[in-house]
Amino acid sequence: MLQLLLCQDGSTTRLCEAIAAEPVSLEVLEQRVVHAVPAEVRSALPGTSFIERITCLAAHGQVMMDNLSYIALEGLPPDLRGDIEGGIMPIGHLLARLWVRRSFVAAAPVLFERLWGVVGWPDLDASRAYCIVTPEGPRMLIAETYRRGMLMERGRPFSA
Repeated sequence: MLQLLLCQDGSTTRLCEAIAAEPVSLEVLEQRVVHAVPAEVRSALPGTSFIERITCLAAHGQVMMDNLSYIALEGLPPDLRGDIEGGIMPIGHLLARLWVRRSFVAAAPVLFERLWGVVGWPDLDASRAYCIVTPEGPRMLIAETYRRGMLMERGRPFSA
């Protein structure tokens, strides 16, 4: 199952909701506008100002995944920025407004270290990073780690 999760390129939020059989809850752990970002972000996204957002998606009291997103403010539609800053819905729901594709990027140790520094549970084997690209160019860089809650069964390992 882990291989399927890591290679899928659709909406992770929608996938989580399908597995949970209900809408997922979003917990915004940290969110702020930043100017100092890792080199991976600066080389992937336009501009000099970004929203850094660390969240987790959960259902049935179990964390399904943890996410670190950098969103370029340059060229971001004002309504989308307002909804992101409002922190009420997962990015996967917000992306439904845009035509997007994902461009997977090589392991990004600095991004994962930042994510795990907040959520406290490193798991490189269950992690991936990708860039969200719109027709206007790249808009977001996301690092995410799937958690055992994706199985919706306590104590069961990913490989089962």
